[in-house]
Amino acid sequence: MDAKFFDLSDDTPVYVISVAAQLSGLHPQTLRQYDRLGLVSPGRTAGRGRLYSTRDIVMLREVQRLSQEEGINLAGIKRILALENENLRMREELGRLRGEMAMIRALIRYQLPPA
Repeated sequence: MDAKFFDLSDDTPVYVISVAAQLSGLHPQTLRQYDRLGLVSPGRTAGRGRLYSTRDIVMLREVQRLSQEEGINLAGIKRILALENENLRMREELGRLRGEMAMIRALIRYQLPPA
């Protein structure tokens, strides 16, 4: 068997809904509702069954925490998650742009022609 066969990332969907429910401490119907609302997006089997990743389990726990401890409704949670994703995307873009700026400054400083 190939050594990469079990090389799974946190994004690899491996948990069926009953296991994901146990790991997250939520009822399977709650997981289905969160999927319908777009709060989590589990992978699908060929038969359309849901498969959850470790990242999905962490997200389910965070949704539950925001709902139970912070008293935020599901629409608010969906908005928070969207803003957090946008923030992450923008930080990644900022890092990329800073790298480009550093390269441009180095080219100007040493008067090298651009690649």
